Amino acid sequence: MMQSPEDRIRSLGIWSGPLKIEPLSGGMTNRNYRVRDGARTVAVRFGEDIPVHMISRANERAAGEAAHAAGISPAIIHHAPGLLVMDYIEARTFAPEDINDPANLSRIIPLIRRCHTEIPKYFRGPAMIFWVFQVIRDYANTLVEGGSPYLPELEMLLGRAEQLEAAAGPYTIAFGHNDLLAANFMDDGKRLWLIDWDYAGFNSPLFDLGGLASNNSLPVAKEHMLLEAYFEQPLSDMVWRRYQAMKCASLLRETMWSMVSEIHSTIGFDYKSYTTENRTRFNRAFDAFKDI
Repeated sequence: MMQSPEDRIRSLGIWSGPLKIEPLSGGMTNRNYRVRDGARTVAVRFGEDIPVHMISRANERAAGEAAHAAGISPAIIHHAPGLLVMDYIEARTFAPEDINDPANLSRIIPLIRRCHTEIPKYFRGPAMIFWVFQVIRDYANTLVEGGSPYLPELEMLLGRAEQLEAAAGPYTIAFGHNDLLAANFMDDGKRLWLIDWDYAGFNSPLFDLGGLASNNSLPVAKEHMLLEAYFEQPLSDMVWRRYQAMKCASLLRETMWSMVSEIHSTIGFDYKSYTTENRTRFNRAFDAFKDI
């Protein structure tokens, strides 16, 4: 008989007193709990490998450990198959309007740069590459295999992906978080934390920057601020076009992630509406990109 998450938590053998277990909201690929044992408070994160999304929990743990060593993310204090136990940070989770606050954005930029440059110094073992265009191609094959209702759109979407891949180069490579939703930033009142390393791997830094902007609806002026502060130089037309191509790619990947999740996910989330929302945003961004 399969254990419930609560029973699995109780069975870990790492506790020093009676447990108080509370589910945490959020998480589109995992389930999260806050656990108090009288001596400390931790977050317990449940999640198996998800091959259709190229999620490896071993890679997530390695990235999380390196991110903690780099001063970016909370410590992982225990792990077992399918779960991580981490220090619980008393902090406020950001929403998109927080990302849009210029004061917060100026704090986020060095955190992203530190992710890109510092994590490789501490990462141990084989590291993944998150090449968004290959992810898109693989998602297309998964949708074909699953008989997705979106099959009539795939040829057009893959054609657009090819245009974006050609336009986003030449490429430099950094260690990316690759999922810069607002909810993955936390503010404890003194500093920012970056969490959730499901998709971590080497990638173009423009993917994280474009993803941050697209996920949080940054206006053009703040996109300029983001890029000039990150690269520490005036924004050129070439970098702007490459960035816009990668921002479109991040929206296309999010759209196809949701299409695949409609078929395969067992988590209670309205993926159909999420697909529609991101497909609309991708179409709008791609139309704007064509005019650059």
